[in-house]
Amino acid sequence: MSDLIRERFQLKQTIVSIIAQEAVHAEAAKEVIKEQRKLLEDFIADDPFFMLTLEPYDLLAEDAPEIVKIMVDAGAAFGIGPMSAVAGTIAGFALEAMIESGAAYAIVDNGGDVALVNDRPVHMGIYAGSSPISNLALEIPPRITPIGICTSSGTVGPSISFGCADAALVISENVSLADAAATALGNAVADDSSLEESFRAVDRPGVEGALVIRGQELALWGELPKIERAALRPDLITRA
Repeated sequence: MSDLIRERFQLKQTIVSIIAQEAVHAEAAKEVIKEQRKLLEDFIADDPFFMLTLEPYDLLAEDAPEIVKIMVDAGAAFGIGPMSAVAGTIAGFALEAMIESGAAYAIVDNGGDVALVNDRPVHMGIYAGSSPISNLALEIPPRITPIGICTSSGTVGPSISFGCADAALVISENVSLADAAATALGNAVADDSSLEESFRAVDRPGVEGALVIRGQELALWGELPKIERAALRPDLITRA
């Protein structure tokens, strides 16, 4: 849309696309990303195990930063490590800052982990790499509460996944939970597994809906926005 600002912002491993109504909203997102990354980096410097573990992290420090606590809780909900929620959690903090600065329409896409609030419809493409199931998008109706739409993949991107999903997508009002859930869902998709059975991995309170694409297969679970055909633009994918 011509009245919106789209900006790519990179800080070390964090690469985000920010869509905003005003420059002040985008600046608010960038500032909080800097702040939260610094808090997370300092915590990891004291305990590198936090970044390495693939299992739930036993948080002993009562004075840990909020970003750490959120990530720990999100990963633990699915029996996986806290870094499974890092991108979504950072996106969530950025979106919150944009809303606090007055944004009614704001999107933060952190490498496929998206936090948004929208006072008008949004069409969000579903990228599934080389899968023949392509040119699909979610039609997100206008809403006044933020939502997280996060995607994991065993065939696309640098994130760790132990499954073979071309796209494992999860929706939740808790974007950190959506991010960890997408990782758990992607891990559950094996070559010969039932896609429907894989959704057991994300059948948790707070998860609204999910979908999986594996090759020529597509499976849906829970409550999802309308899915429609759309011409995807690979140049808009947030990646290094």
